[in-house]
Amino acid sequence: MGNTSSLSSWLFLLERGIYMNCFEDLKWRGLVKDISSPELEKKLNEEKLTFYIGTDPTADSMHIGHFSSFLIATRLAKYGHKPILLIGGATGLIGDPKPSKERQMITREEVLKNVDGLTKQAKSLFGFEVVNNYDWVRDITTIDFLRDYGKYINVNYMLDKDIISRRLESGITFCEFAYTLIQGLDFVVLNETKGVTLQVAGSDQWGNITTGIELARKKMGKELFGMTMPLVLDANGVKFGKTEGNALWLDKNKTSSYELYQYLINSSDECVIDYLKKLTFLSREEIEQIEREHKEKPELRMAQKKLAFEVISFLHGSEEAAKAQETSEKIFAGEVTDDMPSVEVDVCNILDVMVNANIAPSKSEARRLVTQGGVSVDGEKIEDVNMELMRGEHVLQKGKKTIVKIIVK
Repeated sequence: MGNTSSLSSWLFLLERGIYMNCFEDLKWRGLVKDISSPELEKKLNEEKLTFYIGTDPTADSMHIGHFSSFLIATRLAKYGHKPILLIGGATGLIGDPKPSKERQMITREEVLKNVDGLTKQAKSLFGFEVVNNYDWVRDITTIDFLRDYGKYINVNYMLDKDIISRRLESGITFCEFAYTLIQGLDFVVLNETKGVTLQVAGSDQWGNITTGIELARKKMGKELFGMTMPLVLDANGVKFGKTEGNALWLDKNKTSSYELYQYLINSSDECVIDYLKKLTFLSREEIEQIEREHKEKPELRMAQKKLAFEVISFLHGSEEAAKAQETSEKIFAGEVTDDMPSVEVDVCNILDVMVNANIAPSKSEARRLVTQGGVSVDGEKIEDVNMELMRGEHVLQKGKKTIVKIIVK
């Protein structure tokens, strides 16, 4: 389970009553968008709730966007609430409807492989109980599903769901249409078997959460609760962790600590304090102090460095964070290090090198980047698209975030 030194200090304050109550803390950090009932605030502050948060197995690793959501499990656990992490083996076979088009299905074999990877990762990172909704959905017959769950939810109610109504004009399959009911079924089953009374998720899941609340009310006469968090976005309104179409994975074998460090240290000044609130366990006092110092000397990027170190310490350990920080500082100083990402190529032309090293998706895009001054080799900006790299090692930089050691064979 991830740990940081700041988590210990946060617990120290909490145990002595110096820290804010649970809901006040969540609100200050910008982690509350919608709640299903005003009563939930009191429950979070005064009771010990069992709650769940889930994800579908679209890959065998979570990415940094998942981390921003799943971290609330650890946060709520420190206030005494009990988290259950759900991996959607069943819902993953269907696919949560996308706003604009049908989601491409993945094979059953791929789903099972991804479930296994995510389950191991979730247990390792967060240390909480992990469940798979395929375990209870697989034995429900079509007739039982329609009689025991479908009869409680009106079609007009489902049509009013934002994600469904937005797809009516272009068309939505019955498969995707039923997704919200299966997620509602999950909420009911987890209430019956695990005592779950709260579902937490990103704001795009509000419609699915409220379906579960409605199903529990009609089927069992129970009141369940839901809470959503705002999606974490960058300064351009793009989902946090989306970089040129590629996800930043939590598995360090897929995305190295250094690569993740580089992404975080390049967070914009407008967003970095918000990220510190949402992605670390630093106290309010610590974050406000960092904010004051950052405003005085933003060029030092002290807030970004703190963010990168704290997040990577939680995910990969403090030694990995220190190593990534050291590598980053050496590269910024113009040094080539063994720890930086490296790619071997057997071409010399700069455009071919960029394509072969996956720095640009095509030669035309590589040409555009070079002519616009977005590429540096060994610390010098280049504009010559015919440049030939000599055999040996070079540091190639694209923009501010992508720095790679190129080994020309």
